[in-house]
Amino acid sequence: MIELWHCKDSRSLRALWTLEELGLNYKLHLLDFPPRASDPAYLEVNPLGTVPWLVDGETRMSESSAICHYLARRHGTGTLAVTPESPVYGDWLNWLYHADATLTFPQTLILRYGRFEPKDRRQAQVVEDYTQWYLARLKLVNARLEEAEYLCAGRFTAADIAVGYALYLGKVIGLATHYKPQTAAYLERLMARPAFQRANAHGTPIPGV
Repeated sequence: MIELWHCKDSRSLRALWTLEELGLNYKLHLLDFPPRASDPAYLEVNPLGTVPWLVDGETRMSESSAICHYLARRHGTGTLAVTPESPVYGDWLNWLYHADATLTFPQTLILRYGRFEPKDRRQAQVVEDYTQWYLARLKLVNARLEEAEYLCAGRFTAADIAVGYALYLGKVIGLATHYKPQTAAYLERLMARPAFQRANAHGTPIPGV
């Protein structure tokens, strides 16, 4: 059985949401954030002390967008994946990895220097700079959603889960008021999906977020 270690509202929501969309059986391990501090024994499971951590047989994975990719291709029977033969396969892959490398990256700095560091180490300028960085990096998402309901292949895929999480985290930390109307509407559609709601019901919110 697939096992997933998860903290609410963290990047592991991508993996949990994917599991729910695919209707897979899994064992969920809930952790408080940050897991390496709240449960030191977790380091024996994942030496990085980060979430997600997914175990599927001999497979061990820690990268949220890669887990979406893996589950969609290995277990999705085509429902959330795009095949390599498809003309939009590269587009699908690009959205999957754009989600974390381009969109979630600035959010981590906003959270760290705006909320997680002790007050004497917080840096308002870093928060402002990376807020603007994040909003500027939404240009591709905004443009695609002006002409399409989903990001690629004319249907809901794992790419929407990966990018949708970044948009959701933006909402959690108060950035959604700056979203373009089409992007805000897209996020609301994603959050209305039963699989998202089931996944998002697990765990305790991250303190201070």
